[in-house]
Amino acid sequence: MKRHALFLALAAIGLTVTTSAFAQKTDKRDKEIQALKALVEKQQQQLNQQQQDLQQLQDALTQLQSQQTQQQTQIQQTQQVQAQQAQTIASVPTKPTFTSSPGVSVALHGFIDATAFTQSKSFTYGNGQNAEYPIPGSNGQLSGVDVRNTRFWLDLTGGKVAGDWIGGGHLEMDFFGGNNGTGAYSMEQPLPRLRQAYMTLENPVTGSSFKIGQMWDLIFPLDDLPNSLSHIAFPLGYGTGIIGWRFPGIIFSQDLNHGSSGPLWRLDLAAFSGTWSGPGSPINYISAGNANFRPQIEAKLHVQEAKEWMLFAAAHWGQIHLAGVGDSSPTPIKRQFASTAFELGGEWTPGPWVFRGVGYTGRGIGQIFGDLSQFGDIKDTGGYVMGGYKFTPNWSANLFYSLSKPNSTDVIRWLDNGSTGLLKDRQTAANLMYSVGDYSFALEWIHAILDSTSNGKTREQTSGNQVNVSAYYKF
Repeated sequence: MKRHALFLALAAIGLTVTTSAFAQKTDKRDKEIQALKALVEKQQQQLNQQQQDLQQLQDALTQLQSQQTQQQTQIQQTQQVQAQQAQTIASVPTKPTFTSSPGVSVALHGFIDATAFTQSKSFTYGNGQNAEYPIPGSNGQLSGVDVRNTRFWLDLTGGKVAGDWIGGGHLEMDFFGGNNGTGAYSMEQPLPRLRQAYMTLENPVTGSSFKIGQMWDLIFPLDDLPNSLSHIAFPLGYGTGIIGWRFPGIIFSQDLNHGSSGPLWRLDLAAFSGTWSGPGSPINYISAGNANFRPQIEAKLHVQEAKEWMLFAAAHWGQIHLAGVGDSSPTPIKRQFASTAFELGGEWTPGPWVFRGVGYTGRGIGQIFGDLSQFGDIKDTGGYVMGGYKFTPNWSANLFYSLSKPNSTDVIRWLDNGSTGLLKDRQTAANLMYSVGDYSFALEWIHAILDSTSNGKTREQTSGNQVNVSAYYKF
């Protein structure tokens, strides 16, 4: 019995131990199964996400293919339409197009300008758009509409030249060339007038350039003119405060600080054909200014800071030989004298304001519209000032004053020998402008007072007014 009990006790102990070990193994296996299940579930989720991404990619690809198909269809339709249009155009007779040299670009620009005016006197250098100061002794009010300011020009660029040089040209005309006849219908038929015709040679690497042909001389303040819609070809104050003219010749220009920052400096040097009123023919190169090769020499120094301000100084020299070509013409007063002038000018644009001005002094400068267009060894001093204000992007107003005062003693000395007795002129102007796009409109008043003498003893004062309305379109 004791042996049997011992056996039962040992069996019970072994069973307990085995049961405990089996339970531990079972727990471990359960944990491994749970971990495996979790891993499978995670992988299944990743697989599902990948399937969703793949489906989205397939949908996008399908949409892209559909868009490409639509684009191809549209392209085919457009090509069909273009082909039909080309066939239609080909069936229409074509006109020749404007062409130039290979590589040369041609640009046509200009403006149309019409001015309705009324005047209290007849003016020098004409009436309407070229009226400057009253003619002594004239009387009678007049009115009309003038379109002679209308201008067009061609700019050519891209001409082939050696090295870094680029060629081009400028051809410019307006309609102050007189009228077609003198009859009742002539005023409505103004003739074209050549203004400028010059070739250009430019070197963008060195900042050097040449102009060869006919162009404005360096004394004329081309980049410093008063604002006006009625007086463009003949600016306000022209010949009575503003001097200079167009001549055949050559201009050399050099940027002095080419490629640098800050104000831009430029030096211009020029030589122009000589000219005078006589003796001899001023339109056949045998006047006093053409005798013995007497070119007009000019120089100009120009500095500018963007669009904020600009200053310049210019000088002129020439020689007048009144014996003329062949040295045989009778010579009044003097046989020979120098034509000289010095000029300062500038512009300042603070905010909506604009201020411009030019002052000059010279002697014997009738050929460049000085001395009130009188010809002789006559000293002259003059200039102009202008102030303008821009109220809005469209509306602006300007006030202007100019003066030309030849030396009275010189004027009287040369009376009837190139002098017409004009002693002093003052011109005042005011205008109101409206601009929108390429169109501008203006109302303007011009008033001039001229002092003159006909015999050197008595003095006469003549005043005149012009009121005008102008319309302007540029292209």
